[in-house]
Amino acid sequence: MPRREDLETILVLGSGPIKIGQAAEFDFSGSQAVQALREDGYKVILVNSNPATIQNDPEMADKVYIEPLLPDTIRRILEIERPDALLAGMGGQTALNIASELAHAGVLDELGVELIGSDLDAIDKAEDRDLFNQVCLGIDLPISEAIACNSMDEVLSAADEIGSWPILIRPAFTLGGLGGGTAWNTGELVEIATLGLRNSRIGQVLIEESILGWQEYEYEVMRDTADNATIVCTMENIDPMGVHTGESTVVAPVQSLSDRDHMQLRDMSLSLIRELNIKGGCNVQFAVNQSTGEVRVIEVNPRVSRSSALASKATGYPIARMAAKIAVGYTLDELPNPITGEGTTAAFEPTLDYCVVKIPRWPFDKFRTADRTLGTSMKSTGEVMAIGRCFEEAFLKAWASLEQGAPHPRPLTRADESEGEGMAERAHEQLPDNILIDWLRIATDRRMGAVIEAFRRGWSIERVHEITRITRWFLYGFQRIANVENEIVARSCNPKDLNPGELRKWKSYGFTDGHIADALSGFPASGLKEITESKSEQAVMKARHSHSVHPIFR
Repeated sequence: MPRREDLETILVLGSGPIKIGQAAEFDFSGSQAVQALREDGYKVILVNSNPATIQNDPEMADKVYIEPLLPDTIRRILEIERPDALLAGMGGQTALNIASELAHAGVLDELGVELIGSDLDAIDKAEDRDLFNQVCLGIDLPISEAIACNSMDEVLSAADEIGSWPILIRPAFTLGGLGGGTAWNTGELVEIATLGLRNSRIGQVLIEESILGWQEYEYEVMRDTADNATIVCTMENIDPMGVHTGESTVVAPVQSLSDRDHMQLRDMSLSLIRELNIKGGCNVQFAVNQSTGEVRVIEVNPRVSRSSALASKATGYPIARMAAKIAVGYTLDELPNPITGEGTTAAFEPTLDYCVVKIPRWPFDKFRTADRTLGTSMKSTGEVMAIGRCFEEAFLKAWASLEQGAPHPRPLTRADESEGEGMAERAHEQLPDNILIDWLRIATDRRMGAVIEAFRRGWSIERVHEITRITRWFLYGFQRIANVENEIVARSCNPKDLNPGELRKWKSYGFTDGHIADALSGFPASGLKEITESKSEQAVMKARHSHSVHPIFR
């Protein structure tokens, strides 16, 4: 199907200010979309309140409005510009909420503006928790027991009906899980639900049975107007359910599913995007009980999301660009993939022979007294992504990219527990096992480092799994990192005495020269700078070069 000729001017909504839950990923997506529309000859009007974005560059769109992203403001701009269509799916939850509000108020119909991409019906069915549950039940997809509530009385009644704790609270039409959480008693339920009802655009929260400890998976899906659909990327959260996907360390592609289970989730994703009639990109989230094989559909984001940006960078598939093209009538088989070149179209599903790891970046180094506990509302202010030939390599590369604390995992001490005064004195004391167990049990920014520390101490896979509920596949990866590290510590020699086989092995696991130097020195003072010149990072690099062990691209 060729591009639509009945459209001339398209208004694109940006995502507004960079904030927790909605950061530069949407500038990345919006810029792709604006360029894609302009190259097809459409006049593009961009509205975005954040002047410090790439998409607001005067050369990007034909006209740029730097105005507050509020329904009344957008209405006035629509009245002035009279565009043929409104594209809201590139601006995150903020833009989607505005488009939905204007459509429900009859403003778009009154001004003759068509909502392109995902239409109003698709947005409502995906974002309204009650409608979404009805859609899932209508096509026999499993969901958690859940009750939509619009008042505190309904919330308390729903909790009684579910009858067990903990209970999950999910607000409708919110960003980054704002106002949501897990309640372990009535007091917490009232506190969280009050915030959720206040933050939801339609004053609705979903009270759900808890599926804490289940594994979380994400499927990034594309669909066009001719009902062609494809899975762009699969992703898996290392943290089990109970931690927002934006707060979790994420791995692509999915690693721990069997082929049968993967195909089951794939089929569910395609069924759901078709039933919701979403045109463009969407993100489908699932929970899987690794012990029983039970599956639950968590939610669908009927728009480009944080996960879309990650999937796009992980696979090289320009999701936002393709979604914009689909919104103006193109089908997947008509769109060449600019990354893979001639001969392949957007209908081809990317295949990865590498591993991608995303780690969130939290600001707890600046806000030392803040609650470090991670839950269903986002606290991270950024994230890093790394690519490797194996999980261990990608994970260690991502850790080094955080530029926060040590550039690699290191043995945990009492200094890590008591940041600030007295840190140097406590850096020689190993973190007690009882505190390490707490760091494993409670999801915080310290958990992944604590997992590696547990394996340094020789703890078993089963013991760590029982405490963290992290999938064993990832625990084996963390155990390999700890084992290689212990191997380097045991070697304890001058770097010039290392053989090329050892160096190649360690580097293939993602160990930096600095990490190797620290380990060869036995992690003196648990990371404090007491490494001798003979075992320095420069000495390791020199030894590596002497054996012609260099980084390569494949």
